[in-house]
Amino acid sequence: MTDLAVIDEIFGVEPQLKYVALLKGKVGLTRRRAECFVKLWAYLLFKQQQELGILSQPITELDLPEGFVACTHREANELFYGEQDRGSERAAGMMIDKLVALGLIEKEFDGNNICIRICSPLSDINDSEVNEPVELVTDNFNPRTDAIPVATFLARQYDWMNKKTTAAPQMITRKLRNLAKQYSKGMRVLRRCDTQDPIGICILYPVASQSEENFFLPPSKSLHLSTPSQIDPFEMAKVGDEDCTFLFIRSFQIDAAYLQHSSLYQLLEDARKTLINMQADFPNLCDLYTLTINPFAQSLALAMGFQKTGQDPQVSLYWMYMALDKYLSLDIEQALSNLKLD
Repeated sequence: MTDLAVIDEIFGVEPQLKYVALLKGKVGLTRRRAECFVKLWAYLLFKQQQELGILSQPITELDLPEGFVACTHREANELFYGEQDRGSERAAGMMIDKLVALGLIEKEFDGNNICIRICSPLSDINDSEVNEPVELVTDNFNPRTDAIPVATFLARQYDWMNKKTTAAPQMITRKLRNLAKQYSKGMRVLRRCDTQDPIGICILYPVASQSEENFFLPPSKSLHLSTPSQIDPFEMAKVGDEDCTFLFIRSFQIDAAYLQHSSLYQLLEDARKTLINMQADFPNLCDLYTLTINPFAQSLALAMGFQKTGQDPQVSLYWMYMALDKYLSLDIEQALSNLKLD
């Protein structure tokens, strides 16, 4: 096995900083993500050279490894976080998924291991307008034009649960369109102004009283968008239902390439306005629940003031609760100020 501890010696700090500087400015690529990507690139190149017996060290220039190279989440965790307390295999898996979303790497599962291929990350940087800010706007979800793009980035978010691609975009697409048929007012997107492409989604789902018990059962029993099952564990309340007091935030996701404090604020503030509008349809709404499927979702929910109410005994999934009135009066900008995006 490749010795992870020697990577910084083989590919030193100075050349690492050079590559980080070249990558800086690519949409969605924070300095931390760039640092992780450069380490991963060097590691996969070194590992392949070592396996082929053609190792030349130290490495001063990064060539693209040939094809896919095996890399476990444990290896990535050691590579990205080393001695840091905040590291974990799940966090490393999330970072890999962010790099996939940014188009820097591809990943596949060969039946035993996760394998990663480095794309050509520097080829278009000088010719593209990556330093230009992308203007975003909130809008209604359009099931005809938005379902497939949204399903595509949602599938990447759900991949971490099985460490391979199991959340098929076509399956999620159908479910999104079915949700829109039921109550489109609760589905909001964040989209680019130039291309009109959706890069974020918020789904606010009013829950019928007969489905409230799901919030007190293991969270895994309520997964729907990320599973192949066509049976929705939740029944939606009908407009005007005065017994509807629970609202399920079924999805709140922003494509990793656009995940910034400003984009989070836009979608969270839009969710507040949408909830106010929904009170006309469901006058007794008072309880917000969300299901956190990854470490970042949990960090975001905690920053907003949600509290854990139930953990799944089998997997790291949590029910989290917040009173609607508290969210409506929340200083969202202040709540986000201490949230770390990496």
